[in-house]
Amino acid sequence: MHFESHFQQIVNGLTLGAIYSLIALGYTLVYGILAMINFAHSEVLMLGSFTALGLATFAPAVFGASPGGLAALFAVRMAVAGLINVLVERFAYRPLRGISRLAPLISAIGVSIVLQNGVFLWISTQSLTFPQPGVSGQISLFGASISALQLVILGSALGLMALLHFFVEHTRMGKAMRACADDISTAGLMGIDANKVIAITFFVGGALGGAAGVLYGMNYGSIKYNLGFLPGTKAFTAAVLGGIGNIRGAVLGGFILGFLEVLASGYIPDGAQWRDVIAFTVLIVVLLVRPSGILGEKIAEKV
Repeated sequence: MHFESHFQQIVNGLTLGAIYSLIALGYTLVYGILAMINFAHSEVLMLGSFTALGLATFAPAVFGASPGGLAALFAVRMAVAGLINVLVERFAYRPLRGISRLAPLISAIGVSIVLQNGVFLWISTQSLTFPQPGVSGQISLFGASISALQLVILGSALGLMALLHFFVEHTRMGKAMRACADDISTAGLMGIDANKVIAITFFVGGALGGAAGVLYGMNYGSIKYNLGFLPGTKAFTAAVLGGIGNIRGAVLGGFILGFLEVLASGYIPDGAQWRDVIAFTVLIVVLLVRPSGILGEKIAEKV
């Protein structure tokens, strides 16, 4: 296989990995503070795709294919997804906080089923065509063809990751989030409103999931009521691979998983049929070999 083909696979892996990384960040932000898995996050991704489709369909003059329309679509969709996630936290998770570790997990699964079946019953049971941005053409780099759509996906995802890094590292709310991640009880004693920080965390995680939903629809061209399950589960795998609760780990895990899937499709006979198996095999191996993930901290055993 020529170098051009190898580089093409790298570009494809970056594109897929960028989407997985954005979704994984939503999981890892919540886990970092509450040590719980928000399994409803995959349905926030799905709702992101459907909301974007609705906006582009019923208000094409505002949310059209132009760069301004695309930016408006992202902004509104991220806000809606963030608010949905905040409502999920307020009514499905917060009343159960402190009762047991299992109760919020069961609640998260229940919310996921409700949201998925709500779209199934009230919107559509079939795949729907997702509108594409008004970008066309491609560039050639090292013999590989990079489409304008791939550049949009990569640029959007990397830009959002950079904004998240700035928010967490250089704002007062970001410092409060890190304090709660270290010790939420001590943070409360220092005057930090833990409930507010948790709500903001869910908003940010949901917004990233909503953006990922839009990028997913653009990348694959169609959406369905159950589209959140596989990418959501794979993104959770990516978060565990990188070290769940670690922001850099989520990004790293997402790109590694994206590369593994693309390489499997490109280099293994009938690899496209095995890409899902490979993703979950990676999860099993990581849990067995390094449960804390690549960048996760090892937890000392209590004697």
